This record gives sequence, structure tokens and C-alpha cells, in this order.
Amino acid sequence: MPDDTPRDNRPESYSYVGRDRHSTFHVAFSILVGGLLLGMLAGPTVSIHAELPPDLQIEPAAGTNIQERRADQERRADTPVELAAALIVPELMITASISGDDTLIGASRPSDRRQNLKVRSGDTLMSLMLSAGIDRIDAHEAVSALRSVYDPKDLRAGQQVRLTLTPEDALRKITLDPSAVRRVAVRRESDATFRAFETKKALTREIAHAEGPIQSSLYKAAVRAGVPLPVLEELIHIYSWDVDFQREIQPDDSFELTYERFVDDNGDFVRHGGVMYARLVLSGFEKPLYRFEVEDGIVDYFDNKGKSAKRALMRTPIDGARLSSRFGKRRHPVLGYTKMHRGVDFAAPRGTPVYAAGDGVVEVRGRNGGYGNYIRLRHPGHYDTAYAHLKDFAPGIIQGGRVRQGEVIGYVGSTGRSTGPHLHYEILRNDRQVNPLAVKMPSGRTLSKGAMARFQIERERTDVVTAGLRKETTLTKR
Repeated sequence: MPDDTPRDNRPESYSYVGRDRHSTFHVAFSILVGGLLLGMLAGPTVSIHAELPPDLQIEPAAGTNIQERRADQERRADTPVELAAALIVPELMITASISGDDTLIGASRPSDRRQNLKVRSGDTLMSLMLSAGIDRIDAHEAVSALRSVYDPKDLRAGQQVRLTLTPEDALRKITLDPSAVRRVAVRRESDATFRAFETKKALTREIAHAEGPIQSSLYKAAVRAGVPLPVLEELIHIYSWDVDFQREIQPDDSFELTYERFVDDNGDFVRHGGVMYARLVLSGFEKPLYRFEVEDGIVDYFDNKGKSAKRALMRTPIDGARLSSRFGKRRHPVLGYTKMHRGVDFAAPRGTPVYAAGDGVVEVRGRNGGYGNYIRLRHPGHYDTAYAHLKDFAPGIIQGGRVRQGEVIGYVGSTGRSTGPHLHYEILRNDRQVNPLAVKMPSGRTLSKGAMARFQIERERTDVVTAGLRKETTLTKR
């Protein structure tokens, strides 16, 4: 069909060289630009960054050179699958520690608020936190987490509980020190759960020495020489099987003592340790005792010949008491006439613990006429011990039950025929009362041949240490 439309009025759908100002240069330039665009879209050196939104672009690994990047791009271009953006998630590193370091997750922040609470009698950890305004659910979860390192029932009056709260008054951390060398804490983690931590101080052992004359009592002499009370209590305890401190101590007797003390990394005193060596000179006779670990974790005291200081029965099954009445005839303080006193009395404050004098079985436990609350224990070797006028019986002490030497069995009272709080103590041999202060006690632990050889080595080592400390003490006094 002939085209009658005038040439100038036809719609232009293409162009060619020389038509309407499209010179050879313009056409060549257009072809070049078009080729470059096609090459960028389909060529082997295409960059994936051009096709990904900025937040999904994948960066090459650090240190990759240009040739490696191009080879990787060529490999990707030849892959007959559609390229898709891959999210690179950083590796999650969880740092777990029991060091209690505040740099861990959930640590305190400058904006946090701290609150110190003092435990009073009857308080529980839960009640303390609720009284401080802590959410009940948070308090419950924190206490539950703490149980993995510390029993909240062990909380004692006088302890400090430190709370760390967020600016919104939510619980972030609880910290408390069950002992001088132990700290426990509970922290809120990033997922809002609570986690418990425990730390222990590294302590350095130091050896201390004390000695001096005894003028009236070992207690006064040791205090005058600077012996700490916990160490003095242990000193009295380890001699309690063999020494009557009420009767045997005479003027011009003397004592010597080597003991441990522990300091922290700053050199600050933390706590006292045990008695390593002790020596009493009573009426001219020496009574040395050495600490020795008989078995793993089992420590006892022995004289220089390896004979145990501990006896099968204790002469005084109570600490810090005063001998108020001896064995023998006396005028009865209640009945008013002379009567045989078949035991010894120890005056002590009401509620003072009374210990089992030796391993045995509870033969009698209950009310027993003028004895009041009464316990009788049966021991090996035809020995019994009896304890009278008790205020209460210790929990778990039942007739027929077994007890260990030194276990608390009751508390000083004034039940029965009694004029005041004291312990009436009897030792029975073949069912007859004997004088607890005069009877020859059955021997305690004996060392095997191998243990004796180890003991002699330890004894010599302790003697060397004590001799050095003794020399230093003498020079200091000068």
C-alpha cells in the first residue's frame, strides 16, 4: 500500500547514520556506551554489590587480593544458579567464668543503685529482698539460682547482703560473703535469667609463735602473749583429754605455741589457722603435742613419741566452763546434808553446748528424777558417761542412736535438783561411777608403722620451724 503520509509527519521509530544530526561520531559513541552497559550487566567482571541493597552487601574476606576477588566473581558468574544475598552472622562468643568479674554480662553500670542490707535474726534472703522492694518473681528466681553455690538457709544474723538495682529498680545483682575467703553472687544475664557465681580468695599461710610463763591460768598467760582467742580455744581443746586446767596449772608453769595465720594478696589478715605445735610445762614436766594428718583430711595431735593426745573419753565435755564441784563427799546444796557426789559439776551459762565425751550409743535420753533432763551414753570398753540438769537435748539425739566424740548432745540448764545452770558429768566403769578427773582414760588412736615414720619426719620439720621462730622471739624481746 502506498504511503501517502508526508515524510516530515511520520513518527520516527529508528535512526541511521547521517539522519537528523546523528553523525558517525554520535552513532559510534552510542554503540560504545551500549556495549559497555551490556558488558557490565552480563560480563564476567560484574560486581554483586551493584545488584544488592546496601544492607545486604557481602564484603570480601579481609586480606583477599584483587586477583582472588576477580577469580571468585568469575566463578560466581559461571555458576548456573541464581545468586542470592547471604547474611553473615558474627560468631556468638559466650564467656563463662566463676571469677565474679564485673566485666561479664550483667555487670554493674554507673547508673545502677546499690543497697546494703544487714541480716537480722529471723530474716531470710527472700524476705530481705522483698522488704527492699524487689519484684517477687525476680527475688524467687535469684534465690533459686543462688542455691547452686550457696544454701540460703545458711544466712546468719549480722551478715551483709549487697543488692545492685537498675535505674528502674529492677534487681541486677546480689552479693554476699559467707566467710572471709568466699564470695557468692547472682547476676541477671542478658536474657533476663539469673546466674550464680562463686569466688574464693587465694590466701598465703604464715607461721606465728608465742610463749610465756603461766602465773594463774593458761588463758590469761596466752592472752597476755597475744595469742588470738580462736587459737587459744583450740589449744585448750587439744589438751582437754589429758590436763585438768582447774587443778594442774601451777605458778611458774609455761606454754609455747606455733600456729598458722592466713593473709590475702594484699598482705591483709584474713583468718587464723590451726595449732601446729604446742608445749605445756606443768610442774616441771613437758607435754608437747604435734599436729599430724593421719589420713587424707583426718588431723589429730600426738606427743613426741607418737602417742595420741586424744583419749577415748573426754575429761571435760564442755568448753569455757568452771569446775564448781568435785567428785566425793560434800554438803548437798539443795538437800542440806552431806552426800556422796558421784560426778563433777561444771558451771556455765544456760544454753552452753555439751559434747559427747566419746563415740557411743544413746542408752538413756529423757527426764530422770533429781538429774532433770538426762543423757547416758554407752562407750566401748565397759565405759558409760552421763550428763544431767540439761536445758534441752540437741536435735537428732534419740535413744538407741549413735553419736561421735565431740558431737553436741545437749545444752547446759538447771533442771532437776539444781541451784543454778551447770553440767553434772559422770564417768561409769562397769556401771560404777568413778572420778572423771582421776580415772586413767582409755587410749585413743595409735599410729601404724608407716604413719609413725611419716609422723617422725613431720615432727622434725616442725621442730626446726619452731626453733627458728623461738630464736626470733628471743631477739625481739631483747
